[in-house]
Amino acid sequence: LAYNQIAPFLRFAHLTANQAILDAAASGGARRLHIIDLDAAHGVQWPPLLQAIADRADPAVGPPEVRITGAGPDRDVLLRTGDRLRAFASSLKLPFRFHPLLLPCTAQLAADPATGLDLHPDETLAVNCVLFLHRLRGEGEVATFLKWVKSMNPAVVTIAEKEASSDGCPDDLPRRVAAAMGYYSAVFDALEATAPPGSADRLLVESEVLGREIDAALAAAPAPGRVGEHSWGFEAWASAARAAGLSPRPLSAFAVSQARLLLRLHYPSE
Repeated sequence: LAYNQIAPFLRFAHLTANQAILDAAASGGARRLHIIDLDAAHGVQWPPLLQAIADRADPAVGPPEVRITGAGPDRDVLLRTGDRLRAFASSLKLPFRFHPLLLPCTAQLAADPATGLDLHPDETLAVNCVLFLHRLRGEGEVATFLKWVKSMNPAVVTIAEKEASSDGCPDDLPRRVAAAMGYYSAVFDALEATAPPGSADRLLVESEVLGREIDAALAAAPAPGRVGEHSWGFEAWASAARAAGLSPRPLSAFAVSQARLLLRLHYPSE
C-alpha cells in the first residue's frame, strides 16, 4: 500500500485496466459484469471501478450487477477484501457479489484452471491479470494459462507486468545484474521525485518490495519451497498473448488522458 501511495506504477496499471473493463462492459451492453481477479489481495483496484460503474448507471434502469471472483493464497485476506468491497458497493447502492477463490499457489491454477469458477453466458467476462503472469513458472505455464483464459471467451483480458527482461540468462549473473540495473535504476529515479531517501514510506518500500524483487531477479534459481518469478520485456508478453489467440486492444482516449493526469500529479515538474 505504501508503494501505491508514493509511486504511480501500480495505480496506473489499476486505473488503465479498469478503464478497459469499463469500455468492454459498455460495448457489450450486458447487465451483469463478472471480473476474475487472479491476484485480488486487498482489492485496492476495485473501489474506483465500482464508483465509476455507479456514476455511469442509467437512472431509468439502475446500475448493472457486478461479480468479482477474487483469487489468492490467503482465505482470511480474501474474506476481508470481500467484506470491504461489499460494504463499499452497498454504499453506492450497486448490486455486488464477491466470491473468494483460494489458490495456494499459481501452479494449481495452471494444473486445474477450472477450479472454483462459475461462469454464466449472460455476463460480460473480464479477466484481470495485473502483476500476475510473472509468477507462473516459465513459458509453458504462461502459454497454458493464457490459452485457458482465451477458452473462456472473455470480453477483455487486462495484463500489466514489469517490463524488465531478465529471463534467458539463468546461469549468467553479469547479464542478470545488468538487466536488473537497467530496470531498477529507472524505478529508483521515479521514487526520487516523490519520496526522499530517508522517509519511512521509502524505506518500507525499499526493504519490503523492491529489495525482495531485486533478490528474486538476481537469483539463479528460486529458494526451496518458492516458485521462481520471471521478467520479460513488452514484446515477450505481447507475443505470449498473441500465441494464445488474444488480440491487443488500443487504449481509449479517456484512458490515455487519465494516465497522463496521474503522471502529472506525481511528477508535476516533468
